[in-house]
Amino acid sequence: MKKMDQEVVWSEVLDEDFRSIPKGLAESFSDTTLLVTGATGLVGSLLLKYLLYVRETGGLNVELVAVARNQEKARSIFGRFYGDIEWVFADLASDEIEYSGSIDFIVHGAAVTTSKTMVERPVEVIDLSIQGTRAMLELAREKGAVLLYLSSMEVYGTMPDGGRTTERSLGYIDLSNVRSCYPESKRLCENLCVAYGAEFGVDARVARLAQTFGAGVLPGENRAVVAFSRAASKGERVCLKTKGLSEANYVYASDAVSALLTILLRGKEGEAYNVANEACHMTIAEMAQLAIDTVGTPDAKLVFDVDESNASGFAADAKLFLSSEKLRALGWEPRVDLPTAMTRLVAYLEESAHE
Repeated sequence: MKKMDQEVVWSEVLDEDFRSIPKGLAESFSDTTLLVTGATGLVGSLLLKYLLYVRETGGLNVELVAVARNQEKARSIFGRFYGDIEWVFADLASDEIEYSGSIDFIVHGAAVTTSKTMVERPVEVIDLSIQGTRAMLELAREKGAVLLYLSSMEVYGTMPDGGRTTERSLGYIDLSNVRSCYPESKRLCENLCVAYGAEFGVDARVARLAQTFGAGVLPGENRAVVAFSRAASKGERVCLKTKGLSEANYVYASDAVSALLTILLRGKEGEAYNVANEACHMTIAEMAQLAIDTVGTPDAKLVFDVDESNASGFAADAKLFLSSEKLRALGWEPRVDLPTAMTRLVAYLEESAHE
């Protein structure tokens, strides 16, 4: 890829975030090939955009392969950099993945992440989780690649009150609840990673991501913290469809990217790592109020419109405080607190609106 004359690669806000990531992390991937699934999702797209940024500004020699379902969406997200990625378009729930080149690292992030789909199409949620993960583990086995599986904090289920939740903790998941298709299939995928390591020698690691947001969110992104920040900044009502009692754990987008690279480079085979900023822990209601206090205009206000039927499929109230001690022991440190994250998110949204 040739260097461009213009200074801005993606956006002023996103480029600044990428500059804050320790450069040595990306440089360690020099002369390698990295494949990302879920490439048009938030985390997958940001990881690819970061490596493209370093390749563009620092001459990093890394080959990027991306797996996605929707070519039009991929073109929209990556714009003029679309051609700098080798694309494989497939549905991981059903299609075989054929790639003849060498692969050193796989980041497997393809998954259903919308609660409404989890309630309305639970079988498809499970199929994509299990079939997609097995396909990527088979590819890692064939290529001798290190695989990083992107799991979720939802695997912990309902935890007892009190204390930090470490990677060795495990709570209750109600198997009679249809929405449990998501966390339960995530649990099985984590165990598949362990199984492939034990039986076939595949080096697989797991990242259990807290709610991730920040500069680089995709058009139409409607995660609670993004929706609340967007509404508050416009002076609109910040509307909660639940009582907001669940404790939420967050990590800023660029901190998540640096965490994934850290696990790929320094993590241990068969191990799982919480990816969360412990300073960004609060209830949903507290987070909504923080959005109003941090980025809201005088007209913004918090309202409750509780949907007792839970037709949207929100997760059950949970008390969960993720410990990131294990990841920090690898040298990772989060850099962005929640108020700063909201401020940078809104700045990015405003910048994107004027493009």
